[in-house]
Amino acid sequence: MKSTVNRRKFLGAASALAGAAILPKSSVFGMPSIIDNFGNSGSKIKGVQIGVITYSFREMPDQSAEATLDYIRKSGITAIELMGGPAEDFAGAPKNTFDASGIYPLYRKRQAGEDLTAAEKKKLEDFQAARKAHAEELSQWRLKAPMQKFEEFRKMYNKAGIKIYAFKPSAFGKENSDAEIEYGMKAAKLLGASHVTLEHPSDDAHTLRLGKIGEKVGMKIGYHGHEQQTPTFWDTAIQQSPANGMNLDFGHFVAAGNANPVEFVQAKHEHIFSMHVKDRKTRAHGGANLPWGEGDTPIPAVLKLMQKNKYKFPATVELEYKIPEGSNSVEEVKKCLEFCKRALG
Repeated sequence: MKSTVNRRKFLGAASALAGAAILPKSSVFGMPSIIDNFGNSGSKIKGVQIGVITYSFREMPDQSAEATLDYIRKSGITAIELMGGPAEDFAGAPKNTFDASGIYPLYRKRQAGEDLTAAEKKKLEDFQAARKAHAEELSQWRLKAPMQKFEEFRKMYNKAGIKIYAFKPSAFGKENSDAEIEYGMKAAKLLGASHVTLEHPSDDAHTLRLGKIGEKVGMKIGYHGHEQQTPTFWDTAIQQSPANGMNLDFGHFVAAGNANPVEFVQAKHEHIFSMHVKDRKTRAHGGANLPWGEGDTPIPAVLKLMQKNKYKFPATVELEYKIPEGSNSVEEVKKCLEFCKRALG
């Protein structure tokens, strides 16, 4: 029986490959992804799901749904936290017209307390004004968005072997209406996500609001933090609603100077929906964001903890260190995945 099943699998795969070879390229969108993933066990390594947030590919020139899928596939990752842009663009959202190139470094510079030049301030102000105008237009579109497009998006990604476990559109802020928040959560369900993510708003009334809407819709909310993360950072939100939980950033948690980060994960694992991974120095060592293996973040130890205790939440690669000359974000995400494979041995 076993040999018969194996032969059938082989013949089925051979037929699929042969079919792809004779069909026009335009008629088999997604097929190259399937072929490339054939026989690939994916990015679940010895029980630990390694994912990537599509923000990691922000420096790539094409941010469309199809191009983003190609970046993910080429990186070797098979599970993702999806930023709002690719999915909402696919669904027909109004296009933003502002140039975001060079903006993220300005935000990081300001966040670090460094002074911006007059030209940098102007660039940031213009960007913020354009983004606000686009947000207002986007808000109106979301109230009548064609929701079936999100299901189509999921099918396209699933066909290429990519699972979407979290969704992060800009729909969950204090300025967003309840209807817009519900839209974002319903879109996440259609995408196949178990939870949505957003930056922690540092507003107890808003985390309560989101938690209650999450309970109504049937969607969990993972709150993300940076260097303001402490061991008690999420406590109020978690107490407010069973829908509220953590989108822990392990690298930022270490950079903030918190002691015993691995033990913290063990203590809070039931409330962690997903965890961002990056390698940062501690605050005492300057806090730099570095290629994996060069910082102070105990990435191998936390991955081994996840493996040992069979935690189900994903470890999400978030690429934030400076990309070396001659490389790109796809190649660097591949390196991060290889680091995880070595760590889990």
